[in-house]
Amino acid sequence: MTSDPADRPSSATPPPESAIGTPPEPTATPTEYLLKPESAVKFTRAAALWSALITGFVILIVLLVFIMQNTDSATVHFFGLDWNLPVGVALLLAAVCGGLLTVAVGTARIVQLRRAAKKNFKAMG
Repeated sequence: MTSDPADRPSSATPPPESAIGTPPEPTATPTEYLLKPESAVKFTRAAALWSALITGFVILIVLLVFIMQNTDSATVHFFGLDWNLPVGVALLLAAVCGGLLTVAVGTARIVQLRRAAKKNFKAMG
C-alpha cells in the first residue's frame, strides 16, 4: 500500500503573520522553528573587519604565488639607474608605486575640498 504525500492532511498549519519573529511555542512543529527570528545578529564592524582580513590574506597568497612563479630576472632602467629584479617583484613594485601615487593625488584632492568646505562654512556662519 503506497500513500501519496499530497493526499495526507497537513497537521502543521503555517503561523499567522503576527507570529513571525516571536519564539515558537514549546509544542511547535519543525516548520515553525525554521522561521527567521527578528532578533538575528546584523552585520557588524567586527564582521566587516573579519571579512577584510580574510580578503587581504587571500590577496597576499595570490601575490605570493605570482611572485614565486615569475622569478626570471629582468633589468629595470629608470632615470639612468639600472638594476636586476625578478619579474614578479618588479611588477608588484610598479603596482605599489601606482597605488601610492593614487593615494597622494586623492589626499591632495581631499585637502582641497576640506579647505573649500571650511571657507563656505565660515562665509555662511
